[in-house]
Formats: sequence, structure tokens, C-alpha cells
Amino acid sequence: MLIKCWDWDKKWACIQVFEGHTHYVMQIVINPKDNNQFASASLDRTVKVWQLGSSAPNFTLEGHEKGVNCIDYYHGGDKPYLVSGADDRLVKIWDYQNKTCVQTLEGHAQNISSVSFHPDLPIIITGSEDGTVRIWHASTYRLESTLNYGLERVWAIANMRGTNNVALGYDEGSILIKLGREEPAMSMDTNGKIIWAKHSEVQQANLKAIGDTEIKDGERLPLAIKDMGSCEVYPQTIQHNPNGRFVVVCGDGEYIIYTAMALRNKSFGSAQEFVWAQDSNEYAVRENSTTVKLFKNFKEKKSFKPDFGAEGIFGGFLLGVKSANGLAFYDWENNDLVRRIEITPRHIFWSENGELVCITTDESFFILSYSAERVSNAMATSEGVTEDGVEDAFDVIGEIQEVVRTGLWVGDCFIYTNSVNRLNYYVGGEIVTISHLDRTMYLLGYIPKDNRLYLGDKELSVVSYSLLLSVLEYQTAVMRRDFDTADKVLPTIPKEQRTRVAHFLEKQGFKPQALVVTCDPEHKFELALQLGELNTAYELAQEAQHEQKWKQLAELATSKCQFSLAQECLHHAQDFGGLLLLATSSGNAGMVDKLAKSAETAGKNNVAFMSYLLQGKIEDCLELLIKTDRLPEAAFLARTYLPSQVSRVVQLWKEGLAKTNPKAADSLADPTQYENLFPGLREAFDTEVYVKAQRQELKPAAAYPTIPMNFERNLSEEVQQAKESGTFGQTLIEADAGSATEKEPEPEIPQQQTEVAAPEPASGDAPPEAAAPPMQQETKGPAPTNPSRKDSLDLDLDLDNLELDENIDTSDINLDDDLLKDD
Repeated sequence: MLIKCWDWDKKWACIQVFEGHTHYVMQIVINPKDNNQFASASLDRTVKVWQLGSSAPNFTLEGHEKGVNCIDYYHGGDKPYLVSGADDRLVKIWDYQNKTCVQTLEGHAQNISSVSFHPDLPIIITGSEDGTVRIWHASTYRLESTLNYGLERVWAIANMRGTNNVALGYDEGSILIKLGREEPAMSMDTNGKIIWAKHSEVQQANLKAIGDTEIKDGERLPLAIKDMGSCEVYPQTIQHNPNGRFVVVCGDGEYIIYTAMALRNKSFGSAQEFVWAQDSNEYAVRENSTTVKLFKNFKEKKSFKPDFGAEGIFGGFLLGVKSANGLAFYDWENNDLVRRIEITPRHIFWSENGELVCITTDESFFILSYSAERVSNAMATSEGVTEDGVEDAFDVIGEIQEVVRTGLWVGDCFIYTNSVNRLNYYVGGEIVTISHLDRTMYLLGYIPKDNRLYLGDKELSVVSYSLLLSVLEYQTAVMRRDFDTADKVLPTIPKEQRTRVAHFLEKQGFKPQALVVTCDPEHKFELALQLGELNTAYELAQEAQHEQKWKQLAELATSKCQFSLAQECLHHAQDFGGLLLLATSSGNAGMVDKLAKSAETAGKNNVAFMSYLLQGKIEDCLELLIKTDRLPEAAFLARTYLPSQVSRVVQLWKEGLAKTNPKAADSLADPTQYENLFPGLREAFDTEVYVKAQRQELKPAAAYPTIPMNFERNLSEEVQQAKESGTFGQTLIEADAGSATEKEPEPEIPQQQTEVAAPEPASGDAPPEAAAPPMQQETKGPAPTNPSRKDSLDLDLDLDNLELDENIDTSDINLDDDLLKDD
């Protein structure tokens, strides 16, 4: 029954005791307007108000018939009110200055356990042991809503300041709910004057007052705020009319129209919703779910009941009426049904000229074009008019899968904020992101002369973003195919914005115009390629000197049959493969020769080798393989095409291989020393001489069909026929002449050859062509230089199964047992 005050700065000393209640004290609340004053509720059926420093109560409020469980102070500045709840199931509102009860709220079926004045909204929230939470209007005391979540008794209610969030505590758990509109009551006219409501207070700010202060995108504007007075209703929405002379405030089921400058009452009435027409002097109100009233010059013009009901209305060029199963548009003048659409809209935004409209839903938004001319013609002739209105009234331009929070039109550009806090605009099927917002913002308007877009948030702060009107005007002109106007607007667009405009033009299919507008070299080059502008692309490639650009230009030049340009581009790109393809496809021998040398210089050995081979320059191919240390390949190339060079290459091969594997090096055989192991070697020398003259003759590509393929020829037979016909000598003279011209060594044909009989290899042994003979068995003529005896015997021979010829005198064969012990 006592209230004690403790001071934590004094080690939690009890500095005062408040006595006076005769039963349990259930709750105390400190006055938000005077922190030295607090009130207490007690089961002795009273509410007492105390002052810090005084042990006796200032006064006592009596009126409940049973114990008082809970109390709360009103947070607003205009009413000195307390609310209390008691076991008598009543909620009472007290004026603590006059010490009187101003209102009693009835309806709960059990004890009242918690009461609360909402700090921001004009409501009183009460909770009871009957399991319900009731929401009452703080001014009219009308019951607005009853909430029952089935969690047994309600014990606590808590409000989060600055939000619409309310927490409810029950026996069985907790619930977090959101009350009222998220969107703040703010409005801006076309001149930059912003009006908003803070509780019931209306305030104004003028953007012109900022002056020359530098404005940065996304930063809060330093606005000078002017109080305009208190509103008779709690504003849930504030909205300027189109010309900005009037402003309407809606709330509590009523509307009041004020003059925007001085907040003088111009008109008022009852309405659940209020919307302005495109004409500044017309508006409509929805009184209930069945009736819509139209006004002009503040006088009621007509009242009608829409056929499909009226769950919501939308202003603009046409009057939109939402029903349970669709949306109907009506003409403002005669209230004729223009068109009915099966869609459930959240918002409707009309462009200034009434030709475009955006309809937003819970999942996406639609951009439609409206033709007033077609509608008037249809109405006059009754053609194309059905029970759903004029069929051709609207055409769908696009559907975008984004949820729109707020939006507005500037020309043919629709600017909007979406559900993920992104500020975008839509024009011609393209969505451009202006900024990523760090919190939920609501569009207020666009001021063309400032080239800035203005947004507000729930805390009534205003931010701005730059958006060039010239860009929007240009894009609008392009969408209307008015290129004369677009050309006039273009010089006013800054260079840093032109590339973005060029991308827009490209997406609309106007690539030639985009090429002229863009300032980005990369974008310009891509457009030049797409348009086939070789000269422009060539100039840009020269400036950039980028390998990829030269390759792209080479492809374009090739497709345009500009082979000289393609060749130059491929050289710049160092694309030797592409050059080889181009040179061979065009039959350009000089280009192939140039390519071979430049590729070899650049280290592109595959292309160089192929280029030499295509020209028949086998000697250059061989030297390239030797130069790149591809000696095995060089040896086989020489064996196939240049037998005269085999000895030199094999010797190089042996020397190179000896550095890593001497054993393998010694096993290599020189065909000129072991001619019996390489059948047809002498004929190969003759064939080399015979073919060399033919290789030196370059024939035009046109002769290709008359020249037999290599696999169709039998060179051995051709050489034999040349010998028999006596033409082989002439061939040798021609080959010698060509050799003298090219200063190449003449093929050496050994006059005396050494024949060595190779032993029969045992199973698994290497073929005789791949290795030197293991031992010298029979020699005719001078003995060749043999590999060392040890290495020549280092073969996996099965000596038990070795069969020697009976005629061989084995006494001459002296084998060192040490050499065979491993075998």
C-alpha cells in the first residue's frame, strides 16, 4: 500500500515514501509533460496524483466502483488527460486539471488489466481479462476495433514510439501488431511547398527557403518548419489539389478542405476516402461501400451507387472505383462507365496529359495507354461498347513484376519506389534505377526547374535526388517518335548523361541515333559493329589498340568482304590463326609467306610451321622444328620429306638425348649407316631430288582441281618412269638450279653403303627400325662406326631360345660373360 522512491546515485537509498492508499497499489505512471508528477492506481478504487518531494497526494480521483488496476497519461500537448481501467469492467478518461471524469468506455466483459494512450496515433488501447483488446478513438471515444487472438487474459500493452507497432502480452504468449497507415500524411505542391501532419498539428516547409545551399543526393534537407495550426480531425492523409491552391485533410471518417497558404477552412464533409480529379476544382468522396459523391467548385454535383460496389476510389483523369471483383473507370463529367477491368488495384497513377496510367497490384504494376478520342467516338456511335464499357479504351503497354509503394509521372516516365526500397523510373519498357534507398521513402514530387526529385519518410524528414528533366524530356520525345523535339533537347543533356540516353535509344531499336548520342567509346564501338560502320569502328579500334576490338572488327570486315582491312585488323590483334585462315581461303601466297615469318618471329610455331608447309618450304619446316628443339619430329619429317638431312638431324637428336639418357641416345640408328634397316632409302634420295623441283613451283589456287592429291600419287613409280624416259637428268638439273638459287646444300647420296644383317628380335623387343643393330655379324665393304659393344648388347634377348645359323663360324664371336650376366 506504499509507494517508495529510490535513488540509484545514492547507492539505492530510499529517499521518500508516499503514503495514502488503503489497499494494494497496482501501477504508477510518471507524467510525460511533468517528470516531477506521477499518478497511481490502487485497489482502494482511487487514482491519486503525487508530486515528488511531497509525501501526501496532490488530489484523488474517485469514480470507479471496484479496484483500479491500470492508468496512463495522454501524451499530446492539448489535453491534460488520464485513462484508468478497473475491476468494474469500465475505462474512465479523467481531466486531471479539473479533476473530473470526462468519459466512460463500456464494453469489456471482465476486469480491465491494461490501458494505454498511443503516443502517436489518436487512439486508446485497452486490454481485459476477457481476452480482448479494444481500440477506441481518442477524440470521439468511438469503438474502432476489437481484437481477440485466443491467448487467454490480456495483461500488458506497450507502444513503440515513432512506429505503428504495438505489443500485447497474454497468459499464453505475446502478439506484435501494426496499427494504421504506414505512409505519412505529407503532400507537396508543384512549387515546392510541403505540408505534413504531426499528430493533429499541421506544419509547412518551403523548399525555396533552402536557397543556394548545396544539396547532396539522399541527405536530409535543412528545412525551416512553420506551424500552421491544429486540425479539427486527426489527419490520416493530406493531399494538395492539382494546382496546389487547396489541401484536403482526411481522418476520422471526415474530410476538410483548407486553403494551402493559410489553412482556412474552405469545405468539409463526411467521407471514408477523398480523391481529386485532374481538374483542380473537381473531387469525389466515398461515404460508404455503396455511395460515391462528386463535387465541383465545392458543390455536390452528383451522387451515384456504382453497380459493382465501392470499396475504394481513385482520382485522376478518370474516376476509378474498386469493387470486390474488379476496377471500374467512370467519366467525371457524366459518370458514364468507360471501362471495367478485372484487376484488384492498390494505387492508380495518371500522367499529366491523361494518355498513360499505371495500375499497381500486390504483385506487379501495369502501364496502360488511354485513348479519349476512341472512347468519345465509341460513345457517340455505340460501336464497341459492351456492358464492361469501351473495349478499345485502354491498351496494355507493359507489365512489370515489381510492387510499387508510391509513384508519379513526369512526362511519359513513371517514377516509383518499390517494396525493396529502390527508387526507379520506367520509360519505354526500360527500368532505370536512380538510387538504392536505405529506408522506406515516399515520393512527394518532382520540381522541373531544380531537376530534383523529393521524397519523405515516416519521421517527416525530406531528401532529394537529382534527375535531369532534359533526359526525361528526351526519352519522352523518343517514345512519342518525335525526333525533331528530341534533337532540340539533346544539346541540353550533359555529356555524362548521354551514354545512359544512348542505352535507352538502343533498347528502343534506334541504334543509329544511339551511335550519335553515346559518349562511351566501348558502347560506340559495339554500336558501330552492329550497324556495320567499318570506318567508325576502325577509328575507335585505333584509339583503343585493344586486341579484342581488332578481332571483332576483323570478323566484321571479313563478313563485308573487306579482306585488306581484315588482314590489317588480324595483324594488329596478333591473331595468326585468323590470318592463316584468311590467307589460305583467299589463295594469297604472299600473305602466307609473310605470315610464316611474322608467326615465327612471334613464337607462334604451329602457324609458322603450317604456313611453311603449305608453301612447300619443307627445309624451313625442318629448321623450325630444330630451332624449337623438336628433334624427334624433325627426324621423322626429314625421313619422310628430306632424307638427305636425316644424318644431320639424327646426330643432333643423339647429342641432345645423350644429355639426359645416353643409353637411349646410343640406340638411335642413322639410316645412311644402316641402309639395310631402312629399305628404299636410296630411292627416297632420288625421290627427294625429283620432288624438289615440283615443290619450288607455286601454282595458283585455280589449279587446285587439276592437281592430284598426294595420296593418289606413287612417287617411286614416277621416279622410275622418269629414269626410263630419260627426263630424270633434266629434273636433277632443275633441282640443282633451284638449290643454287636458294643456297641450300645438295643432298648427299652415299656412294658406298654398309649393309648389316639385323638379328631376329625376340618377343617384346623393339622393332629394328627404332634401334641400332646389337652386333655386327657380316660386313661388306668398310666397317661403319658402330655403337659401343656393351650398349649394342644391352637388349632383352632370350639366349636359351636364340638359334644361330649353322653356317656362321661362332669361333669368331667372343662374348664377354660380364656383359650378359644380367640377361
